Amino acid sequence: MACKKLYMQLELNSVHVSRIVEARKNRRGVVGIESAIVLIAFVIVAAAIAFVVLNAGFATTDKAKNAISTSLSEASSALEVSGVSTGKGNVTASKISAYTVPIKLAGGGSAVDISKIVIRYTSKTVSYDNIYKGALSNTTFASIDDAIQQVRDQNIITIMPGVGAGPTNTVAVLYFATNGNNNDVLDQAEQAVALVIFKDADRPGALDVSRLEVIPSFGAALTVERAIPPISDQVINLN
Repeated sequence: MACKKLYMQLELNSVHVSRIVEARKNRRGVVGIESAIVLIAFVIVAAAIAFVVLNAGFATTDKAKNAISTSLSEASSALEVSGVSTGKGNVTASKISAYTVPIKLAGGGSAVDISKIVIRYTSKTVSYDNIYKGALSNTTFASIDDAIQQVRDQNIITIMPGVGAGPTNTVAVLYFATNGNNNDVLDQAEQAVALVIFKDADRPGALDVSRLEVIPSFGAALTVERAIPPISDQVINLN
């Protein structure tokens, strides 16, 4: 009888142990699923953060690329002085009635549309934000006098400089000394000339300082500053 009770007690203990083991197994399974869910959540969050970081990096790189390209384009569209600046002197008044600045594209530069530029002029006594009246692109000119005559013929000025009261406004035009295709675009191997014609009140005299800024629609501006020498001849070298 005692053996039978002992046997039954052992069976009960065995069943109890089996239930405990089974319960522990079940609990470990639940913990494993929860850990997997947490791990997946971390992976998803990390992937989202990585996407945001990479996207921001690509956007920054793209902006930097555009900035570099724009800077290179601006630099490659620069103008430069290509010769001697010459003034048309009025010896009697000891003033300059007009002067020219020859310009061309910088080495390796891109073409510039000279019909879409701004020309700013300043001296010790006057300042104009834009005196540009257009380009004389239908032909080339061999001298400043020929170009001034064309400006008069197109009614950009009503009176020639040095005649009577002179022009009513200070103006600037661009004409070509060499033009391969007779258009308004300054290309490599072409030379343009900035011509400034002064009204009498604005004419610079000796010791004055003349500043001309040729500002294209795209690219670097060209600034030319010249000190006016004594006016002793009808043709004045301003370099």
